[in-house]
Amino acid sequence: MAPRANWKGFLRLSLVTCPVALYPATSDTEKVSFNQINRKTGHRIKYAKIDAETGEEVSSEDIMKGYKVDTDTYIEITKEELDDIALESTRTIEIDEFVPRAEIDSRYVIRPYYLVPDGKVGHDAFAVIRETIRSLDKVAIGRVVLTNREHIIALEPLDNGLMGTLLRYPYEVRSEKEYFDDIQDVKITKDMLDLAKHIVEQKSADFDPEEFEDRYEQALIELINQKRNGVKVAKPAPKSSGNVINLMDALKKSLANEKQAAPAAKAKGKKPKKRVDGQREMLLPIAGSGKREPKEIAKAEPKKAEKTVRAQASARSKKAG
Repeated sequence: MAPRANWKGFLRLSLVTCPVALYPATSDTEKVSFNQINRKTGHRIKYAKIDAETGEEVSSEDIMKGYKVDTDTYIEITKEELDDIALESTRTIEIDEFVPRAEIDSRYVIRPYYLVPDGKVGHDAFAVIRETIRSLDKVAIGRVVLTNREHIIALEPLDNGLMGTLLRYPYEVRSEKEYFDDIQDVKITKDMLDLAKHIVEQKSADFDPEEFEDRYEQALIELINQKRNGVKVAKPAPKSSGNVINLMDALKKSLANEKQAAPAAKAKGKKPKKRVDGQREMLLPIAGSGKREPKEIAKAEPKKAEKTVRAQASARSKKAG
């Protein structure tokens, strides 16, 4: 089932307009998440909204927003006052200008969205806008209002749709000068630089996100499976801090290690990975009741076990939402 659209409205380039829907391009709901529970009872912890001074619980209808002026002073803002200043252009993404993609500083990038035609009408106008952006080899810049705030959005073609990337305003980006001013101006010798370049050449590859695995996520799922099935959890061996050596020796040793590892990596080759839809599908069933033991399942059906965990997590996320 496709996720619900975050926003619906119109995309406009001058007099060309079409209805569109904005969908989140990323999700964190598939990751393993935890609830806080009472160690003594095993019950889930619930949070109440408490008055900081009286200690009494406050109902939702008695809660309003306040801007903190100093320790004990707040400027109260009502919902009606916020509604009065809400921007009128909440239903239209108007394209203001076109800029080269390379000119968008990566620090300004917030998150990506997918922009698609909404309904059966407007596909022609959507295609005209999409192909116009594609032919210019530039990014269209517009504005969109999400949760009462106006955001800058950069639009660029992605297959048959558009990818919209929310951008930060200048006041949200910190200057690098306050962090980089104290970095020492160190002179690097040519030998050091050459060795470092050789290491880079050994490690050079095409970017393939499927080659990367979330090792911490995998460790979490393994831990949950072990505890769920009563398997004793072994403590990992302490990590060695390693020997402190000088920079030149470190570069030489690194290059030697990379050259040694290269043939094995090449022989292994890249195998296409099947994308797993859902994350907690990797949880194994509880041992017993005539079912195979976890170790047997892990050996015989690792992909099936993986899907089980992800399905359970996804279901809990939808229920919570």
